[in-house]
Amino acid sequence: MFDTLSEKFSDAFKHLRGKAKISEENIEATLKEVRTALLEADVNFKVVKEFVSRVKEQSLGQKVIRGVNPEEQFVKIVHDELANIMGVANEELSLDSSSIVPILVVGLNGQGKTTFSGKLSLHLRNKKKKNVLLVPADTFRPAAKSQLEILAKSLGIDCFDSDLSMPPHKIALEAMEEAKTKGKDIVIIDTAGRLHVDDELMDQLKEVRVALEAHNPEVLLVADAMTGQEAVNVAKTFHTAMNLTGIVLSKMDSDARGGAALSIRHVTGVPIRYISTGEKMKDLELFHPDRLSKRILDMGDVLSLVEKAEEAIDEKEAERMMKNLEKNKFTMDDFLKQMNMINNLGSMSSILKMIPGMGGMLRQVGDLSPAEDEMKRMKVMISSMTKQERNDYRIIKESRIKRIAKGSGHTVKAIEDFLEKFRQMEKMMGGVMRMLKGGGGMPGLPGMGGMPGMPGMGGMPGMGDLGGDMFGAPQRGYRQLPNKKKGKGKGKKKGPWGGGYF
Repeated sequence: MFDTLSEKFSDAFKHLRGKAKISEENIEATLKEVRTALLEADVNFKVVKEFVSRVKEQSLGQKVIRGVNPEEQFVKIVHDELANIMGVANEELSLDSSSIVPILVVGLNGQGKTTFSGKLSLHLRNKKKKNVLLVPADTFRPAAKSQLEILAKSLGIDCFDSDLSMPPHKIALEAMEEAKTKGKDIVIIDTAGRLHVDDELMDQLKEVRVALEAHNPEVLLVADAMTGQEAVNVAKTFHTAMNLTGIVLSKMDSDARGGAALSIRHVTGVPIRYISTGEKMKDLELFHPDRLSKRILDMGDVLSLVEKAEEAIDEKEAERMMKNLEKNKFTMDDFLKQMNMINNLGSMSSILKMIPGMGGMLRQVGDLSPAEDEMKRMKVMISSMTKQERNDYRIIKESRIKRIAKGSGHTVKAIEDFLEKFRQMEKMMGGVMRMLKGGGGMPGLPGMGGMPGMPGMGGMPGMGDLGGDMFGAPQRGYRQLPNKKKGKGKGKKKGPWGGGYF
C-alpha cells in the first residue's frame, strides 16, 4: 500500500539532511520532488497544488525547535498536511440510533460492493455487537443474490430472500419490515452497479434512497482505489445524485500509488469510512488518515498493529507460552502456534511496515515471499511430527528424521537443517526473555519494550535476525546467533536472514 509514494517521499526528504534550518532555498528541491511524487501517484492536481502551498507556508513559518533537525520538522509538517487532506481523524458510521439503520451500498460493477457488504456485516457483528440483515437488491445481475447468500451463510449472518422481480426500492422496504420482525439492528442493502455511470442506474438508486429517507439511511460508495482519479470522478457524480454519507476504498492492498485516498475526501467533502485491505472477510479496516499518513512517511503504525494483535492473539495461549519461556521451555508446538498468530496478523511485509523505520529497510531487502514460503514448509514439517516429538525435539534422531521427511515431502537434509535452526531459535528465545525481564527491546527492534499489549509477540518466530544478518551489523539489543554454515552446503538457499530464510 502506497509503496511507490512512500519511497519517493523518502528520496525527496534527503535534500534536507545536514541543513541547519529550513529555508525557501533548501526546501525548493524537496517540494518539487514531493509535487512530482503526488502527481505521479494520480493525486488530483488542485489537491497537489494546495498541499504543496500549505506545506511551504507551514515550513517557512515554523519556528526552529531545539534538538529537532530540519528534516524531522519538515516530515512532521508533511504528515500533518497529508492527514488533513484525507480527513484528519476517523469518522465511523453513526449506529447509536434506537431504530433500525439501513446502509445502502452503491457503486459501479467490479468495485467490490457485494464483498464489502459481507465484510461490513462481519465487522458490525464482531466489533459493534450488531444484529445484521444482508439484503440482495441487484435486479440486473441475478448471480449477485447467490453470491451474497453464500457469503452470509459462511459468516453465519441472515440474508433476506429478495424477490428480484420487484423493483429495488420495494425490496428495500420489505427487508426493513422483516428486519423489524426479526429484531435486527442494521440492514445492509447491496444494490446494482454498471460499467459506467448512467441515468437509469442513478434513477433506480434515487428511488431506493427516497424510499428509505424516513429511516435516515447511510449511503456508502464502494470505489476501487486502483482507479485513482477515475474513482474521484465517480464519487463526485454519485455524491451529487445520492448525497453520500461515506466512501469505502476497495483493493487498497493492491494500490501502490494512493491517488484516490489522497484526493477523494478533499474533492468531494465525503469522509472515507473504511478501506478494504485483502480478499478475506476480516480484511476491512477503519480509515484513519493520521495512521495512513504515518505509513506513507515510514513512521509506522503501531496503534493498528496493536489492535490487530489484540484481535488475532489468544491471550490465554500467549500467557501460557510466556510462562513456558520463563522456564526456558520452547517447543515445536509453541513455535507452530506463534507462526499461526503471525499469519493471523497479515503478511510479514505488512506487519513490518507498521513498525517505524522498517519500510525503508524492507525496500533494501526486497521480496519477503520466499521467507513466508519457508514458514509454510516448516509448518508442514512440524505437522508430520508426533506429539512427543513436538514436545521434545531432542528425541528426533535418524529413523524419526527419515519418517518426518517422508511424511512431509521433504529431504532428510531439509529436516536436519530445520532442527538446527530450531536449536538456534530456542537459544534466541531465551535471550529474548532475559531482555524482556531486564526492560530491553525486542531483538533488532530497540526501544519497543517487547511491544506492550501484544503478549506472545516477543519471539516473533523466524524474525530474530532482524537488525542482524538482514540489515548488516546487529542493532542495539540484539544478540548475534551462531551460524556455522552461513548458507553454504547442498540444497541450502541463501536468504536475507543469513543462512536460510529462518
